[in-house]
Amino acid sequence: MSNGEYLAIRLHLNFAMKATRWYGKQDIRVESVDEPKIEQSNDILLRVTSTAICGSDLHIYDGYIPTMEKGDILGHEFMGVVEEAGSKSNSKKGDRVIIPFQIACGSCYFCGRMQTALCDNTNTAGAEAMRKVYGQVAAGLFGYSHMYGAYPGGQAEFARVPHADFGAFKVPDELTDEQVLFLTDIFPTGFMAAENCGIEPGQTVAVWGCGAVGQFAIRSAFLLGAERVIALDNVPERLQMANQAGAETLNDEDKDVQEKLREMTKSRGPDHCIDAVGMEAHGSTIDALYDKVKTAMLLETDRSHALRAAIFACAKGGTVSIPGVYGGFLDKFPLGGAFARGLTLKMGQTNVHRLLPRLLKYITDGKIDPSFVITHSLPLIASVSPVRIRFTGAMINSIAIL
Repeated sequence: MSNGEYLAIRLHLNFAMKATRWYGKQDIRVESVDEPKIEQSNDILLRVTSTAICGSDLHIYDGYIPTMEKGDILGHEFMGVVEEAGSKSNSKKGDRVIIPFQIACGSCYFCGRMQTALCDNTNTAGAEAMRKVYGQVAAGLFGYSHMYGAYPGGQAEFARVPHADFGAFKVPDELTDEQVLFLTDIFPTGFMAAENCGIEPGQTVAVWGCGAVGQFAIRSAFLLGAERVIALDNVPERLQMANQAGAETLNDEDKDVQEKLREMTKSRGPDHCIDAVGMEAHGSTIDALYDKVKTAMLLETDRSHALRAAIFACAKGGTVSIPGVYGGFLDKFPLGGAFARGLTLKMGQTNVHRLLPRLLKYITDGKIDPSFVITHSLPLIASVSPVRIRFTGAMINSIAIL
């Protein structure tokens, strides 16, 4: 539609918009809400063109993330066109930008080290709660609970982006939304998971979980020089996608999977292991059933079956990298085995701002096309503008075009 038609419709709706809102466990609704407004001079108001449902949104959907409140707007993977820009935002109306999922100020000690997921200044609303639960305060996140700052997310027609002078990245016009949207979270998350391993030429990396982050971790491990990647999952379509990237595959519910990993690596085990599953791991082993019972009885917060398996399999002196989200306290954690075998554990929210320029160059150079993760498209809802959702056959990820 033309700009005139677009503005007329906005006026007719009295500046209402559609957004995805949380109302409780497995209760997500698309509703009309007031449009956000510029609040600070370094804000922008973004007209969202593409947004996604991240695997970590499923933890919200399943009720595992604390401090959600009814009516919260979800979504931390989104991009769009600048509708209005604050005087200090470094953006102008009409710019097409992608937005990292964490909000970073660009000026604190941690932002100075490009550890933007640890920003000191953007999580004021959730500071007290996070300090009580986690000891210190990390960066605010879009659409991810009040402990992470209570920022409305981007599964909406419009979004306010604070600290846009540091956090809005303009993208080349020749690249489609589908090619760059996943730079907001899952591509950098998968890449940092592989980067954290410190991969050396000739090494083998095993990846538990072949959802979206796992798929990007597999491809990133190869980009960083891994000779072999072994992908573990129990969904055939996911394993097929991993195999298309060059990975060898195993069913992680095979009772002999640990023995097979040893056989594939001359009894040494994978040099590095990546847990791309996180707090809602499934499995058929005793420890997985134990986790399921304990979380159902509220005696445990997280199901860590995949993490235990990764630690158990990893070669001596290797690294276990953890991009999968954990939210609380783990039971039966095999720290003794990790200590005895000299393992390094590296984890944390992704420092998207640091990685974005490098990963964008991978895309423009043709080394990777992130749109591989999308396989289907279908209408989601009738709205002011067409809304479509795209997802993979294995429900790896989804993308809504607003």
